[in-house]
Amino acid sequence: MAVQSVEVRAGPCRRNFKFVNGVYGTTLTSVRRVNLLLKFFRMGDSDFNELLRSAEQLSAAVEGNGELPQVERNLRQILEASNELWSRVTQPSSQDNQVQAHLLLGSRGVDLPQISQKLNSLSARRTFEPLDPVADTDIVSYLRNEKENAILSIIEQVHKDTFELNRVQQLQHMLGEWKQMRYEIMNAMTAPSGELVDLRGMPQRTKLAGSAVSGLSSIEAAYAKEVRNYNDHVLKGITRPNLFKILAKASESFDDKKVADMWKMVKAMVDIPVTPRGDQMKSRSSSQVERKIVSQARKYLENRYTDFMNSIISENLAQAMRGGIPGTLPLVKSFVRVKIQSTLGLEGIQVDGMPLWPLVYYCMRAGDFHAALHCLKQAGSSVDEFRAVVEEAANSSTQRPGSRSESIVKLQYRRHVRSATDPYKRAAYCALVPCDPDDLHSEVMTTADDYLWLRLCQVRDQADSENKLTLDHLQTTILEEYGESYYHAHEQPYLYFSMLFLTGQFEAAIEFLARGAGARLLPHAVHLAAAMHEHNLLGVSQSVLAPLISVDPVDKPPAKRLNFARLILLYVKRFEASDPKESLHYLFLLRSMNDPYDRNMFAASAAEMVVDASPTNRSLLIGRIDMGQRLPGILDEFQINVEDVINISAETLNRKGLLEDAVTMYDLAGNHEKVLSLMCSLLAQVVSQKSTPGSLRSRLQDTANDISFRYQGTAIQAPAESVAAFYTLRDLMVFFDQFHSEQHQNALRTIADSGLLPLHVREVDERVTALRRVSAEITGALADVLLATMTILYKLYQKLRSTEPGDEVAREQQLCDLREQARALTSFAGTIPYRMPNETNSRLVQMEILMH
Repeated sequence: MAVQSVEVRAGPCRRNFKFVNGVYGTTLTSVRRVNLLLKFFRMGDSDFNELLRSAEQLSAAVEGNGELPQVERNLRQILEASNELWSRVTQPSSQDNQVQAHLLLGSRGVDLPQISQKLNSLSARRTFEPLDPVADTDIVSYLRNEKENAILSIIEQVHKDTFELNRVQQLQHMLGEWKQMRYEIMNAMTAPSGELVDLRGMPQRTKLAGSAVSGLSSIEAAYAKEVRNYNDHVLKGITRPNLFKILAKASESFDDKKVADMWKMVKAMVDIPVTPRGDQMKSRSSSQVERKIVSQARKYLENRYTDFMNSIISENLAQAMRGGIPGTLPLVKSFVRVKIQSTLGLEGIQVDGMPLWPLVYYCMRAGDFHAALHCLKQAGSSVDEFRAVVEEAANSSTQRPGSRSESIVKLQYRRHVRSATDPYKRAAYCALVPCDPDDLHSEVMTTADDYLWLRLCQVRDQADSENKLTLDHLQTTILEEYGESYYHAHEQPYLYFSMLFLTGQFEAAIEFLARGAGARLLPHAVHLAAAMHEHNLLGVSQSVLAPLISVDPVDKPPAKRLNFARLILLYVKRFEASDPKESLHYLFLLRSMNDPYDRNMFAASAAEMVVDASPTNRSLLIGRIDMGQRLPGILDEFQINVEDVINISAETLNRKGLLEDAVTMYDLAGNHEKVLSLMCSLLAQVVSQKSTPGSLRSRLQDTANDISFRYQGTAIQAPAESVAAFYTLRDLMVFFDQFHSEQHQNALRTIADSGLLPLHVREVDERVTALRRVSAEITGALADVLLATMTILYKLYQKLRSTEPGDEVAREQQLCDLREQARALTSFAGTIPYRMPNETNSRLVQMEILMH
């Protein structure tokens, strides 16, 4: 049998032909070169012999090459195939892409022309553009048009509503942030000066290495000890100590006379009727309380002046000739001997060799009207009218004469006393009765205490045509007309504070003390406010979001209200990181107040402190989980539901976007639903990443393993979908760890156990159906899972192809199984009712094709 071989060359490829018994055998290595076969048949006889020899040489090589299968065809079949191929490859070059697409997809059983027709039938432009009107007689078209128009109108309305809702929510969020920022800026603003509280006024203190670090100074620590002792009595339900007394006693260790005098004044002034319930400001504006404030202030100033006279006498004992007789009158006589060096300008009436009116005035200044009356009785009948009025005032509880007596004294003052040269006589008349409120008697009264005492003596319950000096008028004069600049308040903070406090303006006095002198006196202001609040003597703001000092329109001017909660929070902010237990004791003072969300202010403030705390302090405050149970923290020592604090902290952290910390808080509170929901959201974002030590993914994986371990054997109070999603994401974390570490077989077993993807074609429908019940977090990671799984299959396929020849049957079966698994993944990706990224689909198809 003759064998003839022919080699036809065209470019880099070649074609081998073998002629056997009139039948040509051909091995095709490239379809695009078959067109040259026509040229072969057109050649002349002279060239046939030469080609025959070349064909015989190539035939031997072709027969020995086992890679290319042999196909037997007769001449007619070869001619038909050649013509068909020639017609395809000679089409215009612009259709090369379409031809290759036909060839590629046709080999996989995909009918490209049919798909093209289906795609052309889908037109987004026709779907979302307004439909053309049709004739009313065309019922079918009319109904179809109306239906489509209704659908389009609904889509457009939902689109508009969604954007509008998004705009409104964004605006509300921005306004909320600005409002919160405004309140924070106004945190320490004050009406009189507009200055801010400088929290840097007191530097932070730290102890040496090896000892506990504290942000409290010695003064603050002494105060904090007493506050903690007071709260312990409250928590134990035993009799509470007087907070004013214990804080005043603590101040004695400061070695600061001004601070001691301040607390002494406070103890004298707070002895006023308290209001067990109701608004303190309304109670303080009553006539009874106002008279008590004036009386207490006068008594304090008179006792203070008595101490002053004693100090002057002690410095001038020889001149004073004090003697050993007790009482106000001997004291005043000794003081007058030292004070009055000249009688020039004084009236000639004398008592025991000393001028009368200085004795009367200083007896009144010391608060002893009976001593003044004794002097007047010794002066004779020339002062009988004034003596009678003084006697009436001395026997009165308010040390004020009656209205008829006041009229007599005023008339006598206008006729005779106003023009008198004796300043002490004029001062005595005006101190007893407000004869001339505009006269400050600067010759006699040289200090702020003297001025205030005179004004308090002249205060009356009701204003009249001659005297307008009521208590609220005096308060307005000191606070607004004179103000801080007149008293040089920042150079003399205790002076201005006393002027405000002695006139019953407790809130304005505390606010000034908190910010005055560079906030150096803030600890004293805070503890004074705390004592007054505990004894229900402080007028607090209606809202805890108000500025530090504010005006309520319903209050009697010039009353101010102090935001006690803000003052405490300002103070605590300085050392809450270093002294969390002391901070909680101060926040405990807010237990009777509510925040804007009607939550207990102590719980809300403690929750905010937990949110801002470091992990160590956070565990110290609310405890931690050990062996499935929460160990108690410092907060458990207080009368508070710690779970409420934990839930508030968790909600705040969740709202701020600190989801990892929020998971810890919800876990402490035992809120399984929130824990699993947030964990699914967090795990879905990092599930496909490569794990590195200390990264977010690593921390979340440890948390997920810990939670799944502790939740074993317990009834999880959460929807089944959340539980399934959590455990699925946990398994996917393991899967991607195995994928990144190239543990391909283990990764395939993990993904198979998860039941998420089909690894056989028969499982595709079942997995697609099950996917409809999967949460959004799982479907969001589905593209990465598919790509990772297909990559594993492709790498296993490549590895198996490159192994040394062995059991070919087993290897072919393994390759076939891998191709089936890849086909199952691509079928699954094309069937699921979710939009996959185009790149994902293309890579899946590409890797599957490369496995054939």
